[in-house]
Amino acid sequence: ADYVGALVGGLAFPFVLLPFLGQLTGALLTGTVNAAVGAALVLGLFRRDLTRRARRLLVTANVVVLALLTSATVLADDFERAARHAVYGQDVRVAVQTGVQEVVLTGGTDGRTLHLFLDGRLRVSGSDERRYHEALVQPAMTGRHARVLILGGGDGLAAREVLRHPDVRRVDVVELDPGLARLARHDPGLSALNEHAYGDPRVHVIAADAFRRLRSTPTETYDVVISDLPDPGITASTKLYSLEFYGLLRRVLAPGGRLVVHAGPVSARPRAFWTVDATLRAAGLRTVAYRVGGRDTGFTAGPDRAAGTSRAPRDRGFLLAARTPPGLRLDPAAPRPL
Repeated sequence: ADYVGALVGGLAFPFVLLPFLGQLTGALLTGTVNAAVGAALVLGLFRRDLTRRARRLLVTANVVVLALLTSATVLADDFERAARHAVYGQDVRVAVQTGVQEVVLTGGTDGRTLHLFLDGRLRVSGSDERRYHEALVQPAMTGRHARVLILGGGDGLAAREVLRHPDVRRVDVVELDPGLARLARHDPGLSALNEHAYGDPRVHVIAADAFRRLRSTPTETYDVVISDLPDPGITASTKLYSLEFYGLLRRVLAPGGRLVVHAGPVSARPRAFWTVDATLRAAGLRTVAYRVGGRDTGFTAGPDRAAGTSRAPRDRGFLLAARTPPGLRLDPAAPRPL
């Protein structure tokens, strides 16, 4: 019974309780079930082994525990609101659990700076994100760029930079979390920051895992591939920096196509950065590394909170790759970076 219960609980929490009730309410409901079933089991099967006083004490203690759990469940929204304010400040405007991750938006209206947090990590700061996204996108757009693939980038900010080139015909955004893409389309603060990129008919959002999507993509489909994925320092993202993954990217690049990868800060994590470079070269691509200086705004695309700090790195590192040595320059006919 214990093993069966552990199996049911282990499956129910991530697939039912967490998506529909949230972390705190789901945990409290689990505790309530444990308390009720435990009391029923002891008072039912072992009733004759207990004295009358022991039974009364057990019932009283169980009622108190259930009352506390019920009260905490009723106040769960207040607890979660207070916890978010303690972590993200008093300006929390949106907090949703999408089924893939927790998305929190602060600011973004009335002249306040927008901040986007994914699972507690600061991913976008409106005061500094343009330095990152311009450096990520613009060097890769030199040359043919009629067909562009963006991996990740559900916030629409990389798509905004791509759409600054009027001769782009199609932009495919492969984003694992459709909830984030919906928020980027409809939230007034985030959609204003991405300049309503998802309202452009050339942009197509594909809710899919990047690995699976690339395996089914025909060869030589895209002129430009932009890898706007979570930092390689985050364990769950490491498969998206693997040799197999870059082999798939090389296959979908059209002749003369270019790939750009954000590989984390060079100064803070040089080993991770140059490992990504070596992996790209092992996949048959030629690379050129570049970086852009950061500002001390708290913005970083990496695991800033996991590292125990919310301060921005001193730089952000990128790798531009192609089948032939790519030239690091900007398209003279394109709009200048702001």
